[in-house]
Amino acid sequence: MYNNILTTMIAAGIASLGFAILYNVPRRVLLANAIIGAVGWAPYYLLINIFGSELFVGAGLASLVIALSSQLAARKYGLPVTVFSIPAIIPIVPGGSAYNAMRSFVTGEYFLATGYFIDTFIIAGAIALGLTVNTAIFQVLSPKSIIQQGRRYFS
Repeated sequence: MYNNILTTMIAAGIASLGFAILYNVPRRVLLANAIIGAVGWAPYYLLINIFGSELFVGAGLASLVIALSSQLAARKYGLPVTVFSIPAIIPIVPGGSAYNAMRSFVTGEYFLATGYFIDTFIIAGAIALGLTVNTAIFQVLSPKSIIQQGRRYFS
């Protein structure tokens, strides 16, 4: 069990590293991209395969973890958040189910294609929701916004 989790985390880290290289991410943050991708894959794998959770919950929590890690890394390295979040989110993107949906649709298996399409949209929506919630949390709880709120209410 633990060997399978570690293997998939390493594969997700390598995939994130490959896309970071493809997107010309600075060399000094390549390792951080791989680590964020691997750590972000862990909740998805654990919730879906070990705990039997829904796809939406697994993808949403994984994207939330990736977004949080990307925010922290961006502050540490002084780079935009997208430098870290986009390569790390790639392993969670539902490419396999989108492919299966189109293949089933082309071969005339419309009922099966509908199921794959639904899975694809659920995962994509969860990814978008996780990234958006994290961004909103960081905008509300950032020290700069707290100081501005203090000035607005107390002046």
